[in-house]
Amino acid sequence: MKTIAIIGASLAGLRSAQALRQQGFDGRIVVVGDEIHLPYDRPPLSKDFLLGKVEAVPLADQEDLDAVNAEWRLGVKATGLLSTQEVALSDDTTLAADGIVIATGGLPRTIPGTHVLRTLDDAVKLREAFGTAQHIGVIGAGFIGAEIASSARALGKDVTVVEALPTPLTRVLGAQMGTACGHLHGDHGSTLITGINVDSVNVDGGINLADGRVVNADVVVAGIGTRPATDWLTGGPVNIDNGVLCDAGGVTNVKNIVAVGDVANCGGHRAEHWTSATEQAQVATRNLLAGETVATHTAGGYVWSDQYGVRIQFIGRATDDVRIEDGSVEDRKFVATYRDGENPDDIVGIVAMSNARLFTRLRRNLK
Repeated sequence: MKTIAIIGASLAGLRSAQALRQQGFDGRIVVVGDEIHLPYDRPPLSKDFLLGKVEAVPLADQEDLDAVNAEWRLGVKATGLLSTQEVALSDDTTLAADGIVIATGGLPRTIPGTHVLRTLDDAVKLREAFGTAQHIGVIGAGFIGAEIASSARALGKDVTVVEALPTPLTRVLGAQMGTACGHLHGDHGSTLITGINVDSVNVDGGINLADGRVVNADVVVAGIGTRPATDWLTGGPVNIDNGVLCDAGGVTNVKNIVAVGDVANCGGHRAEHWTSATEQAQVATRNLLAGETVATHTAGGYVWSDQYGVRIQFIGRATDDVRIEDGSVEDRKFVATYRDGENPDDIVGIVAMSNARLFTRLRRNLK
């Protein structure tokens, strides 16, 4: 291969470019990104960035960028995959490449009248909106919604979080541990409303609930998940279905095209985690250079979240068999394990709250 195009200039795209160089590829790398910014770290956006403690945190310094030696086409979107070796771009040009890495990530699901937080530009707008607001409404009590709520409380705002599910984070952590995380809102003065859908959001920011109640809010933020950024691939040669369909090595139905990060549907699963994007990049680029699947990636599912001064860590998968291994839920400092239903001695998941040391030790035993 002489030229490899990486479509997506965030974490997964950067790590793919770095992995290609580490694996000896000395040809041309072109990275296409729809944002004007060089790669930056997204996790701080909902925390220290909103609090005004940091500005954008680069994922690579100049020395790292020099080592990658890529052409950066920033502020340009991929609009179509014209063939297995040609990408149409929003500036009316096309990009020819022998190999393609799809790393376009996800797009936030939206509700009219709300802010979202996915990009640096989103975070800038939200931080400005927080400056003059007193009442903040957050729709969605998942990790991103909870982090935004936590930051708003740290800024002295009145916060109400609305969650459609009866318990926050049930789909990730299960009901028992989701309840434990949900208690953090009340502990720190936020109001959590669960088990109710949002009907609409008013122009002035109030949230209309399905049962007729209205939540007072000057600013409303929707943290209701993402969808894979695959619109530009519709009708093209690569198969898509809830992401780019690929095998466990990130290889699509077209062998010279791989997918990594939030957009990759590997074996029916999309791993929308920071660590997965890095790990997948190493595997997918190796397979791209080999021309076949010679390595696979097993998603560990590691995710962390900082909320109200508490660090939550999770890896693996949640089951109904949950055991507290250390500490107590009431003290908001504990480690719990999830056990396999057929083999109860097997640890298949771990969740910790403010107990990183034991979490790290136990994850070595993960099946």
